[in-house]
Amino acid sequence: MLSANGISKSFGDQVLFEKVSFTIGPRDRIAMVGPNGAGKTTLFNLLARRTQPDSGSLSVRKGITVGFLEQEISPASRVRLLDNVISGSSKATSLAHRLKVLQEEMADTEKEDLEALLSEMGELQHKFEAMGGYDLEHEAKKVLGGLGFSDTDFTRPLSDFSGGWLMRAELAKLLLLNPDMLLLDEPTNHLDLESCMWFEDYLKGYQGAVLVTSHDRAFLNRVVQKVFALEQQKLLAHRGDYDSYVVARQRELEILEATAERQGRRIDQEMRFVDRFRSKATKATQVQSRLKKIEKMQRVTVPRTSKKIHFTFPDPPRSGHQVITLSHISKAYGNNVVYQDLNLVLHRGDKVALVGHNGAGKTTLLRMLAGVLPFEGGERILGTNTHLAYYAQYQLELLNPTNSVIDELRTVAGDQSNTGLRTILGGFLFSGDAVEKPVSVLSGGEKSRLALAKMLTQGSNLLLMDEPTNHLDIPSREMLTDALEAYTGTLCFITHDRTLIREIATKIIEVHDGNLTVYEGDYDGFLRWKESNENGQPFPSREVPVERIDGKTSREQERARKRRDGELRNRYYRKRAPAEKRLHEVETELPQCEIEIYKADLLLADPNHYTDANLVMETVERKKAMEERVNTLTQEWESLYTELERLKAEFESELAGLSV
Repeated sequence: MLSANGISKSFGDQVLFEKVSFTIGPRDRIAMVGPNGAGKTTLFNLLARRTQPDSGSLSVRKGITVGFLEQEISPASRVRLLDNVISGSSKATSLAHRLKVLQEEMADTEKEDLEALLSEMGELQHKFEAMGGYDLEHEAKKVLGGLGFSDTDFTRPLSDFSGGWLMRAELAKLLLLNPDMLLLDEPTNHLDLESCMWFEDYLKGYQGAVLVTSHDRAFLNRVVQKVFALEQQKLLAHRGDYDSYVVARQRELEILEATAERQGRRIDQEMRFVDRFRSKATKATQVQSRLKKIEKMQRVTVPRTSKKIHFTFPDPPRSGHQVITLSHISKAYGNNVVYQDLNLVLHRGDKVALVGHNGAGKTTLLRMLAGVLPFEGGERILGTNTHLAYYAQYQLELLNPTNSVIDELRTVAGDQSNTGLRTILGGFLFSGDAVEKPVSVLSGGEKSRLALAKMLTQGSNLLLMDEPTNHLDIPSREMLTDALEAYTGTLCFITHDRTLIREIATKIIEVHDGNLTVYEGDYDGFLRWKESNENGQPFPSREVPVERIDGKTSREQERARKRRDGELRNRYYRKRAPAEKRLHEVETELPQCEIEIYKADLLLADPNHYTDANLVMETVERKKAMEERVNTLTQEWESLYTELERLKAEFESELAGLSV
């Protein structure tokens, strides 16, 4: 359907990507990933034919329609929501066009892929034939409903809606237009969890190709079967979901690191020879040969990758068991009653995720917990020794633009040393000279990371966080996960990032129609319970039973896994100990032998040494013996290193098998 051949794009001196080639099929589901600034949006603009590559060619099958959902939208008008979504759409026409595209695609399809296309054509033909009286308005309402709009919203003008809801309206319009290829730039940014899950299911059944950028890892895992990664000006293609891409890429990096290490050792060996014999005329040919060999080597470089950074936050003071209580709270906005007789207690050590559709009252609840929103009735009680910190988007505006990054952190870090501050900032992806950047030039994501660093450095034992992942790319979200895993206080947060909820939350509170449903357990358990509860299953007790698998509890399985892990490590260390010991002995003896050779060369260069023939013969023999010894030790050193590498690879393979 679309193919790119050697395309490149630069802006001034900045090369985004160079000589990139790929193809996109009619039902591909592709995630476009890469660090901010790598060129993902630029590549989307190229595919949408809004800009041209500097070089290379982009070939699109004639008649292909492309729909592009951008992050920025135009100002809203007085057109009604439903009318705007329907405008310009014709589902039946789109399906007829799609049938034609698939027929043309079959001519260029490999035999093994033909069956899938035939099945797709049959499905489309069936839908097209059943569409005689197709009701476009009904379909538009269905899509709008799935994206979270209510029936009363359909007749409201677009100018009544906030930016987030206007993005949903644009998405609905694009879905109803039904293009052959959907280009979705961060489509989940303004969707709540329920709308996001509906959208995932919709995309799974979508009849065209989908390319998407997103920082929502759970969304990518459910939707895509292929990953395009823009990295170091190249495009890497991986077949599979996002998690499998991360695993495969990590393995590739480990192989690259090992290859680079082996190459470095080889170069060191060659250079040792060069340095030793550079000044000897008899070795000049061999020295030049080895230098040329080194020059011709294609150096292995390992691309930078975000790694988990371990650091320690100041331990927050211990709070009472009941950290904060809302008792008989009433809250309304005019005639809109949000909560009536609301009661909630957060306990020490809770890590609570507030979930529910947009507008359910999650932010209102969090702001009342934070004490920044008044209420009409009831009482808010902070527990003994509770020290609260509240993170919301407006806190980014409270950062002092004239401060440097490190000076801004210093305002809350007490007597922390510069080294300590740099260590903390390194954990939040500020390294080197980046800590000296003024706050005024930081991006939205950088400001979010700095605000989070300030919050977690204060030593508060209750954190309340409203959408902390906004503006954060995937590496930054992984950083936040690491930080919140290390946090030992009580946490209550709102986020649309289900991966963060899965990895952090130990309690789920669903907000719906002014009521709270408290689930004592993780997010996946909550989803399973919610599904079963719809079938009449009882609400879970406070004490959540430990899940049993294969007759053992998960705790027993974890203990068994750790025991096997320990046995494996002990066996590995026993195997490699003799080789490591011998390697150390060889590395100690080699320089001693080289010193003896050097001493012999000095003697043989001294004319006075030749007055005693026996002494000359003894020196020559000793030098010859030392040279043979160096050669033997060097070969043994290489053999030992190879054996240690083999043992390490064998151990890592067995260790990976334990986690499967």
